[in-house]
Amino acid sequence: MSKGKLIGVGVGPGDPELLTMKAGRILSEVPVICAPRSAPEKPSIALAIVQSTLDNRKDDYETMEPVFPMIEDKKSLEDHWDQAADMVAHHLEKGLDVAFVTLGDPSIFSTFSYLQKRILDKGYEVEMVPGITSFTGCASTAGIHLVEKDEILVIVPKVDHRLESILDDGDTFVIMKTSRHGDLLEKTIAADKRNKEIISVQNCTMENEEVVQGFVKNNKYLSTTLVKFSQD
Repeated sequence: MSKGKLIGVGVGPGDPELLTMKAGRILSEVPVICAPRSAPEKPSIALAIVQSTLDNRKDDYETMEPVFPMIEDKKSLEDHWDQAADMVAHHLEKGLDVAFVTLGDPSIFSTFSYLQKRILDKGYEVEMVPGITSFTGCASTAGIHLVEKDEILVIVPKVDHRLESILDDGDTFVIMKTSRHGDLLEKTIAADKRNKEIISVQNCTMENEEVVQGFVKNNKYLSTTLVKFSQD
């Protein structure tokens, strides 16, 4: 019996209509859906995005929701990743393909990467299906171009001393999860004397989406700030 395959499926930033045709086809066929959640009591955001696609199916698939906690304890994180890999491998060994649904794209700051490494080490096949990223979704919502001509785009997952050291070398900065480091971010950006446009987007493309001129002042998780510098 042939073994199953793990498929990392990017489901986009939030709007179910932004799911790619390939992602939709896979989700309509695969026998097992793996949808990560950040805590046992919290629903999977990625699963909510694809639920309308799954609703078109009969009860011919199984769903698993392993916990991928947002903590700093490396040992605890690795334990959770190992447990998820064992859960997935159980189905793969039976010849069942498993689709791991992940926000945005599976190759960009995705929890899928931790599972992918473990499944590959176990000897199973892995595939990735790209998805629309949160920051391109934010740019579309805000109605701005991220970069033109030879401008440099920088994606920043965390605001610390590294941002200040590279600020002069970029033209547009996408700062992820900005609600976590608001004061330092504002101070760092303000120190750059170039003209700038600052737009923050929360819950991009979702029903509760918000677009703010400037920085966000709350602790919402799905917050992204776009900073465009100009030499004019």
